[in-house]
Amino acid sequence: MVIGHIIGLLSSPTAEWEKIRDEVCSTSACIFKHVVLMAAVPAISGYIGTTQVGWKIGASGVHYLSNESAGLIAILTYLAMIAGVIGMGAMIQWMAGTYGKPQSLSRCVVFAAYTATPLFIIGLMLFYPILWLNMLLGLPAVAYSVYLLYSGIPIVMEMDKEKGFLFASAVVGLGLVAMVAILATTVILWGYGFGPQLTY
Repeated sequence: MVIGHIIGLLSSPTAEWEKIRDEVCSTSACIFKHVVLMAAVPAISGYIGTTQVGWKIGASGVHYLSNESAGLIAILTYLAMIAGVIGMGAMIQWMAGTYGKPQSLSRCVVFAAYTATPLFIIGLMLFYPILWLNMLLGLPAVAYSVYLLYSGIPIVMEMDKEKGFLFASAVVGLGLVAMVAILATTVILWGYGFGPQLTY
């Protein structure tokens, strides 16, 4: 069913959001069914790309990460994505009451996961880690995720479009704050020696 929803969100998002809204599952089942599988795509792709394909910076040759370093980064990335989706789902649930329609945590987590679907899928490009190509493909994926957020909130959260727009804007703001916090945490961890280890 996950693949069907992904295809539906890419081809006819409005109809697919209605199907997702009507689907019922427990929070743990939703996490394992939706989040755990999708979060593995960029983590595995990044591991293979950085250890087997490598990337080039200027004229300095091709760089690779060591298997240990890439493995640790892939695991931490995977866990961070799962925690991020669950955290965003919890925050969406918390904010839902403010906008007039309390929701279950499972529905909010599923909504957060499917909103991030383009970002999970575009993680496949990490098989070939070229910065300009990743940026070129990544920006439309971010834009489509934002589109899914704005189009999906009124449907999944069952509210009018005006409140849905305000709700979605609050979620975007929250996502930006979360992204800055993750970047700051990454910089701090690298400062303590948890940065990537290159092999040549």
